Amino acid sequence: MILENNLKESASQNFREKGNIPFSLTLPKIITAFLWLLFTGNLVYMMYFFPNMKEWYQGTFFRINGFTILIWTTVTFFGALVGSYAGNYLNGFRYHTRFILRSLGFTLSVMSFVMSDHVILFLLSWLLMGFFMSRLIGIDSSWGDAREASRFTQRYFFTGSFFLSSGVLLLAFESGKFTVSGLVSSLADLPQYIVLIAALCIITAAIVQSAIYPFHRWLLSAMTAPTPASALMHAGFVNGAGILLALFSTFLFASNTLDVLFIIGGLTAIIAQFTKLLQVNIKQKLACSTIAQMGFMIMQCGLGFFNAAVVHLILHGFYKAYLFLSSGDEIAHTTPQKPPQISIKPIQAVVVLLFGFLGAVLFTLLTGKGTALDSSIFLTLIVAITVGQATYNIVKQQSLSIFQKITLPALLFLAGIGIYALLYNGVTALMADMPMVAVPLPLSVIQIVFGVVFLIGFFIMKLGIYRRIPWLYVKLLNLSQPYKKSILLYK
Repeated sequence: MILENNLKESASQNFREKGNIPFSLTLPKIITAFLWLLFTGNLVYMMYFFPNMKEWYQGTFFRINGFTILIWTTVTFFGALVGSYAGNYLNGFRYHTRFILRSLGFTLSVMSFVMSDHVILFLLSWLLMGFFMSRLIGIDSSWGDAREASRFTQRYFFTGSFFLSSGVLLLAFESGKFTVSGLVSSLADLPQYIVLIAALCIITAAIVQSAIYPFHRWLLSAMTAPTPASALMHAGFVNGAGILLALFSTFLFASNTLDVLFIIGGLTAIIAQFTKLLQVNIKQKLACSTIAQMGFMIMQCGLGFFNAAVVHLILHGFYKAYLFLSSGDEIAHTTPQKPPQISIKPIQAVVVLLFGFLGAVLFTLLTGKGTALDSSIFLTLIVAITVGQATYNIVKQQSLSIFQKITLPALLFLAGIGIYALLYNGVTALMADMPMVAVPLPLSVIQIVFGVVFLIGFFIMKLGIYRRIPWLYVKLLNLSQPYKKSILLYK
């Protein structure tokens, strides 16, 4: 392969010297420029008409509203970013053009998915998202491990498409409506058992695509994909569940299945955070991190805050794209180290608790969430934990002075929570015409009990107690293994 790539690069150089650049070399640049242009157009349109985004329909086929433009802006940005990065990273790679074309196909399929109103177009777009992503995972068809990973992931994607099709078509045939908007408007006329079955099918499709336990193994097996494809997958594809659940939020409320989402998401977040600590491969660590973040996103849907889940998927996309695209530099500067021992002095604990509390208060003031005894308390709790953890990482830095350890957390959480609150309020405004995307639930016994379990699991993880329980360590290690045929079986 190295010889073949060198020959191709040499031929490309000869073409450049003669002033004749092959179309196969210019096509990736054209597509990337097109995606940047598309992103700029979406961003300008969204900013110009915000917050009064008009909703319009093209017959029964398409529907475009503020939410559509928001997702278009997000996915075109990641598509353009990955295309630009791949221009250098995959330079000389014989499948570079194929990669760009499949990335474009994936980007367009996501755009089609969020604007499709007719159920056939909606389901076809979802299927195409999985098809293009599996092809990106197996982009090098001559590599046996990549072929097996592509086939393995495709089985999961087809399974998700089957459940989504079953749920949506069940609703369509029962109601006689074959548009997504029509299904939502006819909800009151549908039998409860039909709504329940359809909701469970939609939930299954969502958790398969977001690699939620027990459907997580496909994401761990997708490491054969080039790094730009991994960035696109973790920044865009796995987040599709949040979009899907937001579109069908009314059915999830009507079927009383939100507690199912809350529990499944919470368990996944805890387990994936545990398994992340056991990984030695940087991409496997990032995969476990993505699974954990998808668990948090599903939890937010289970709390009735689908708008918060959309904010989460956008922020996670930016964060995870950066981590994947900078993973090479991370590997180059990393040396093997023993797991850090968790220890904290009393004064440090006070600082961590104080800033965690202040972060929660600031979030409440900026968003209005957490002021009532309902499920919004859990959003505030997650913010408090995040701020507390960031504060802990700062106060443990030996290179910082006492003044810096006091001022840095305040500056960081002011900026971080301020940006989050701004994005949260903006996304909420863009989703204003979507029913029941921000409806807090009354506190239930299930939520309280599982909230306690979640906190216990979090502290067991952070304190490293799991390392002293051999059977748990082995169980978690086995849970985080990829499909056996996707690694080291082919020369």
